[in-house]
Amino acid sequence: MRLRAIAVLAALFLGPCLAQETEILKAIEELSERQRQLAAETASRMQDLARAIDELKAKLGKPAPQQAAAVTAPQVAEAPKPAPVKPTAPMRWYEKYSFRGYTQFRHNRVYTSNPQLLCQSCDRNAGANTNLSFRRARFVLFGDVNDRISFYFQPDFASTSGNLHFGQIRDLYFDIALDRAKEWRVRAGQAKLPFGFENLQSSQNRMALDRTDALNTATPNERDLGVFAYWAPREIRRRLATLAAAGPAGLKGSGDYGVVGFGVANGQGANRAEDNNALHYFGRVAYPWKLKNEQHVELGIQAYTGFYTLTSDQRSTGTQGRADFRYPDRRLAGSFVWYPQPLGIQAEYNYGKGPQYNSFSKTIEAAALRGGYIQAMYRGRLTNGQVLFPFARYQYYDGGKKIELDAARHRVREAEFGLEWHWNNFLELTGAFVHSDRTVENGRTPFVRQIGNYLRLQLQVNY
Repeated sequence: MRLRAIAVLAALFLGPCLAQETEILKAIEELSERQRQLAAETASRMQDLARAIDELKAKLGKPAPQQAAAVTAPQVAEAPKPAPVKPTAPMRWYEKYSFRGYTQFRHNRVYTSNPQLLCQSCDRNAGANTNLSFRRARFVLFGDVNDRISFYFQPDFASTSGNLHFGQIRDLYFDIALDRAKEWRVRAGQAKLPFGFENLQSSQNRMALDRTDALNTATPNERDLGVFAYWAPREIRRRLATLAAAGPAGLKGSGDYGVVGFGVANGQGANRAEDNNALHYFGRVAYPWKLKNEQHVELGIQAYTGFYTLTSDQRSTGTQGRADFRYPDRRLAGSFVWYPQPLGIQAEYNYGKGPQYNSFSKTIEAAALRGGYIQAMYRGRLTNGQVLFPFARYQYYDGGKKIELDAARHRVREAEFGLEWHWNNFLELTGAFVHSDRTVENGRTPFVRQIGNYLRLQLQVNY
């Protein structure tokens, strides 16, 4: 009885489990059969693919490899070989050089209250009996001779000396890079002297129609024959080029004259022969910062020293001076520029010693000089893409002008208000109203003071 009861209980509990086990075994057998079918189908497809590859190779003229009994992987076609690179033809000479320039056309007598108010070192065509004139007609040829040598040639065809419009060299120099990054370079030839932001700034970019007496009397025509070394990191060189870009996109920078610049020059001025054995020595340090808000600001300090000789054509009859008319010529200047983004400030001041006429003793002496300027400006962009630069500038100067007759002494107080209108990259129109008070003393005119106002217009074409 006990055994029968146990059998009955086992049948009740184990029966369903045995039935489930039978069903599981049957499912496993079905999956195995399906796997065998898939393997057979895959092998058949791989064989078909191999035959298709062989037929394609036969059509392309390539012998087919021995057919394998069982193919386990498709053949991979060979990658085509790259075509041989043709050597680059060397650049022709006319492909290495570029040409650009600008011309300034002025009307100096739109309005004047005193026709006798003159500044010969500013614009010789301003004053009495003048109307329309070319102030500058510049053509620039520049380029790279090779990877380390570049050149820059700029003549001007609006120069005046009795007659109008004759050609004259302004710049002709070579830059020789001392390293691959061109951070160090030597400049040799007739070029701008590293003294003063405004002196280095191109007249193509300057808003005021003329440079100030205070700084420009240091380096008349801004240039001389010399040899200079310049250094600036590559990033700063790019920044300086961006700041000095011409046209509406520019911010009126002075150009790339390095963070550090130093060298020597004759000291007599551009296109003038050397007249003594003493060189002028120049040094300048300037850095353009870029603030977190993208504002650019530049600080600079510069100095030079040497001797200047007044030649016979620079002295009036009866004027006395040193036996050789050779005088010390030295200055120290500081520069500050807050670039117009949109409001800008530009200021410079210099102090020094140079030749100067003394009307009491009627002699040319070595005397102290000083002067500076401050300019406020604004950069406004119109909806049509045109740009307006309103500006206001005040300058004063008390000292001699070494290139004028008898190193004439000047006392200048002058205010200028103007507007520069950029129509596009190629056309600019500037109007400037000036109130000026100028006193001049030399051997021919011991004391002349002229006060007045005048209005001028300038059309500038860039090409």
